Amino acid sequence: MNVDKQTTDNNPTSDKRMPFHKYKAFKPIPLPDRTWPEQVISEAPRWCSVDLRDGNQALIDPMTPNEKQKMYDLLVGLGFKEIEVGFPAASQPDFDFVSRIIDNGMVPDDVTIQVLCQARDELIQRTCEAVSGAKNVIFHLYNSTSTLQRKVVFNMGREEVIKLATDATAIVKRHTDVLEASGTNVTLEYSPESYTATEMDFAVEICAAVMNVWQPTVDRKIILNLPSTVEMATPNIYADQLEWFIRQLPNREAAVISLHTHNDRGTGVAASELGLMAGAERIEGTLFGNGERTGNCDVITMAMNMFSQGVDPKLYLSDMPKIVAVSEECTKIPVHVRQPYAGELVFTAFSGSHQDAIRKGMEFVESGSDGDWEVPYLPIDPADVGGSYRETVRVNSQSGKGGVAFILENYFGVSLPRALLLEFSPIVQALTESNGGELQPEDIWQAFVTEFIEVDGPYQLIDYQIQSVEDGKESCEARIMVAENEMTVQGVGSGPIDAFVDGLVSTLNESFNVADYQEYALKEGKEAQAICILAISDENTNKYYGVGISQNTTTAAFKSILAATNRKWSHA
Repeated sequence: MNVDKQTTDNNPTSDKRMPFHKYKAFKPIPLPDRTWPEQVISEAPRWCSVDLRDGNQALIDPMTPNEKQKMYDLLVGLGFKEIEVGFPAASQPDFDFVSRIIDNGMVPDDVTIQVLCQARDELIQRTCEAVSGAKNVIFHLYNSTSTLQRKVVFNMGREEVIKLATDATAIVKRHTDVLEASGTNVTLEYSPESYTATEMDFAVEICAAVMNVWQPTVDRKIILNLPSTVEMATPNIYADQLEWFIRQLPNREAAVISLHTHNDRGTGVAASELGLMAGAERIEGTLFGNGERTGNCDVITMAMNMFSQGVDPKLYLSDMPKIVAVSEECTKIPVHVRQPYAGELVFTAFSGSHQDAIRKGMEFVESGSDGDWEVPYLPIDPADVGGSYRETVRVNSQSGKGGVAFILENYFGVSLPRALLLEFSPIVQALTESNGGELQPEDIWQAFVTEFIEVDGPYQLIDYQIQSVEDGKESCEARIMVAENEMTVQGVGSGPIDAFVDGLVSTLNESFNVADYQEYALKEGKEAQAICILAISDENTNKYYGVGISQNTTTAAFKSILAATNRKWSHA
């Protein structure tokens, strides 16, 4: 019996299945006349950062007061106008932080701070104490409404849960009337927690009951936050739930519909985007999606998605490296290298075909022929978020000649003729395979220098003199090292290069012709250098490239000729 079981377990074709029968499929919302699929996101929502509350409570090591301050300062600098700054009734550190930023005048006039509170009298009173003196406050009240939580956690029926919410709203109203009288503008935000697992008619009923107590108006709206506390279905189902809710809600014009999605199914951003299409106006989330379990809506990804579609995100995200650094310092959570828009590698191509396409796309954009950003594999310009064109291409064993060309052009200003690029690329490929990883730009440059500039061989230039002679020609007398001996070569030609080649051929018995030649400046100004890329061909029409660099164009040309000659000897 044991032998048979072992044989079965080791058989790769054995029928092994996950216990999928334990789970029920989420029931779709009957909404055949849904309109949200036809909508297009054309403006940014009201953003609310919950990094200091939801994000903070999800950390293994919650933020210290200094880290909270640093994160808060970052959020204000990014342009968030609504920031949930804590749960002041839950802990003394949260209470102290909220009081400190108010008392020290750290809340700009156009920023509204938000505080979270459960539906309990003593917690509501404590929360109001914390925000005393603030100019603009969102009081975020919540209680769980889902079928499961009513049954398993609270053992309460619908009417009891509605009474809990409305009684708490009345208490909030009583306490915040005092705040209002002292000059604080208070907005109520109500969240039926676990909205996605709540019966749709009950969600409308309890929100309407809260509105009846609070008495919002078009000029003094309530925020109804409809959270996907646990993501339970595909984003389109969430959008259906929201459109149904909005259609059924009485006094809809007196409410701001807000979303707070989570990422349990990996679609928190998509759910928020479809939710906006369904009629929501406000989004709660965190930088890079930090939050309970798999996290919250990633506000940066969602905002940058809008940006990439030509929509003003109303957040200033141009210094992404700083945002990443502050987030990692405060949360102790590294931003993944493939994190959209912010990861180290998100604008990087290792694939040869991708590199070639990016290179050509960049050339097209830089040509000025089109005002739009259109570069293959780069949905946005890396420079818009503090990146660099040069970082888009990196070279490993998967790369090709396009990557090599990009590195040489963008880091060192060297543009190779195609024939030379075809010759150099296999050298780089061999290096990557030998090293087993990525080659840095300096490694590629050093390989280029070794192979084509500082070439080992018998010939080295010492100095030279050029003079004009009859018939408009020029003579060249050059001293060169040949192995360990110094020799003088003399020649005449139509120009310095022709004269130098004539001297080498006649004096050293070298038989070759210049077959390819290009020269251009590497730098400008006083430090300008010329690079000469030249090929010689022998009697068998074999080509050998050499490269010379010097502040003097003639010297650069002579060096390239000798480098090519040395390469001819090394390949003999």
